[in-house]
Amino acid sequence: MDHSRELSLLVNSTIGPVLTRGDAGYDEARTIWNGMFDRHPAVIVRCHTVNDVVASVNYARDNNLLLAVKGGGHHSAGTSVCDDGLMLDLSLMDDIHVDPATRSVTVQGGALLGAVDAACQVHGLAVPSGIISHTGAGGLTLGGGFGWISRKHGMTIDNLIAVEMVTADGQVVTADAKMNAELFWAVRGGGGNFGVVTQFTYKAVEIGTELYSGPIVKLVENFEEYARFHREYVRTLPDEMTVWMVVRHAPPLPFIPEQYHGKLVVLVPFAYLGDEESGKALIQPLREMTETIGDGSGMHPYIGWQSAFDGLVSHGARNYWKSHNLKGLPNDLLAVIADFSSRMPSSECEVFIPHFEGVAGRVAPDETAYPHRTVPFVMNIHTRWQNASDDDRCMTWAREFHEATKAHSQGVYVNFTSDQTEGQARNSYTPESWNKLVGVKNAWDPKNLFRMNMNIIPKSAG
Repeated sequence: MDHSRELSLLVNSTIGPVLTRGDAGYDEARTIWNGMFDRHPAVIVRCHTVNDVVASVNYARDNNLLLAVKGGGHHSAGTSVCDDGLMLDLSLMDDIHVDPATRSVTVQGGALLGAVDAACQVHGLAVPSGIISHTGAGGLTLGGGFGWISRKHGMTIDNLIAVEMVTADGQVVTADAKMNAELFWAVRGGGGNFGVVTQFTYKAVEIGTELYSGPIVKLVENFEEYARFHREYVRTLPDEMTVWMVVRHAPPLPFIPEQYHGKLVVLVPFAYLGDEESGKALIQPLREMTETIGDGSGMHPYIGWQSAFDGLVSHGARNYWKSHNLKGLPNDLLAVIADFSSRMPSSECEVFIPHFEGVAGRVAPDETAYPHRTVPFVMNIHTRWQNASDDDRCMTWAREFHEATKAHSQGVYVNFTSDQTEGQARNSYTPESWNKLVGVKNAWDPKNLFRMNMNIIPKSAG
């Protein structure tokens, strides 16, 4: 096959630029959030239209090229860029339209969460999503998506109305509750296994533009004592209140005394969808349980709170994530967390423990492809460092930590894991949901064109 001729046909059939190594903009386009990945695609298509996506999918399939799809490029596994294949870059397809009358929001596949938040907040609306504004809306949604308002309003996938997507055979299809319903079920937690989603339609919820939120800060020496109270108390709170727990080195925030900057602490970030006085009353027992050394709580703009942690996970560092959905936080697990936290291999690492449950936890496990609805807590072992010479040390710490806490797990959250193995993929789902996902994969991508992800291998390709 004359690949130069084929490439010329691709260039002539797309509006967006088609880049190869050495072209202006190539290195910028191939760069993703996780600095561990320095890959060089043979071709990068910076799509402007759905037809560009169709042309790219057809080109990759017909030329037997590995296909990577970049939305926000934020997944820790680096799956949005590949060596020698085709990188389909959606980042220029970032239009967002909010209809305040119907509270529906249409979002193209390359939009970032911060832009979605900003567009919705003009009308006092929000789509439940993640907590880092430079995350891609598409990848987060396809893996499930949860954040500060999910206990009250559900996961991102619970607020997804429909998707427009390009399938492996180059067709543009719509999937919703009535049309291609099994495909719609699968994309709500099944990742990018079934096609390239070019547009998401969500229902938005009314939350106003401010919420009572902030982190309170605890001494790490009191972690286990505090956590024993935290694990019980947060489960008594109303759905409007979300409280998480983070062990990390203290950033230099003004409400944290300077003597603790750079020292290991426990952050207790929270968000409350209600009036400030009620929120204060609900948080006070946590504030009083062990010594509080810093308090950043107050009424904050929702957009500000949604980007409050951006600086801790900026682009370019090396990242390796391991995750568990936790059945609980028993004493022996807390002891292990305390031990490994005391031995963090860099000052940028953190152990992140969101409280789940609420509305998101009351959705039936088989209603969407994301099945782990009953777990009370999630744990993300977020390992982050700067130099490649520290790779082995940092990754070993994360793997040993993950293995030491495995007995307390019930599956894994797709968006929080860097290891994209078949075993990890199966562990992301229940046997029932896995079998159904394989059936959908067989129907829509039997040759596994879309495999740069937490891959669900079709039987025909296995």
